[in-house]
Amino acid sequence: MWRATILTLFPEMFPGPLGLSLAGDALARGVWELETKQIREHGIGRHRAVDDTPAGGGPGMVMRADVLAAAIDAAAPEGDPRPKLLMSPRGLPLTQQRVRALAEGPGAIILCARFEGVDERIISARNLEEVSIGDYILSGGEIAALALMDACVRLLPGVMGEELSGEEESFEGGLLEYPQYTRPRDVEGRAIPDILLSGDHAKIAKWRHEEALKLTRARRPDLLTRK
Repeated sequence: MWRATILTLFPEMFPGPLGLSLAGDALARGVWELETKQIREHGIGRHRAVDDTPAGGGPGMVMRADVLAAAIDAAAPEGDPRPKLLMSPRGLPLTQQRVRALAEGPGAIILCARFEGVDERIISARNLEEVSIGDYILSGGEIAALALMDACVRLLPGVMGEELSGEEESFEGGLLEYPQYTRPRDVEGRAIPDILLSGDHAKIAKWRHEEALKLTRARRPDLLTRK
């Protein structure tokens, strides 16, 4: 079973949208498992402090390495094979290739940082893989963790209705997905392309590839230069 363990100061944010639709149904059926761990349980002193002022000065607060070490070790005992992820805007961009690799593994332990981030020493001490979902800043790692889990869970066997629906999407073949259409045939003077109604599957496949290539060139030319 694919298992996700979330380390967070706001466990009430989970499962959130992952408790609904296909992911929620799969969670209820035991296809995957989600547990949340409150970082503050390992906080320091009477107030369970989890952060302190940055060394060298500067604004904001930094999550303490000793607190996070205790939280991670409690959530992932020695021998736990799951990768330890830190949602961070400075991490490597999350790609469909990485998502698929994660989905094919045993799950993930995901640390959701807050404030100005975490003490650098915990990243190296616990071999955390920093992951970014985009070049922008969120209030914390929870929303990013939800996005990552959603991307993984939908690829698990038994979650989506058809296996092919996960193979012909944007990024799976290095291209953005081709345009999709459905009934009615005409909408406000805009018709479904005739080729899609021709029944000629070879021509349809060729059209879809050409449209995907056209969209990718226009919107994400960087994808075409990736190996």
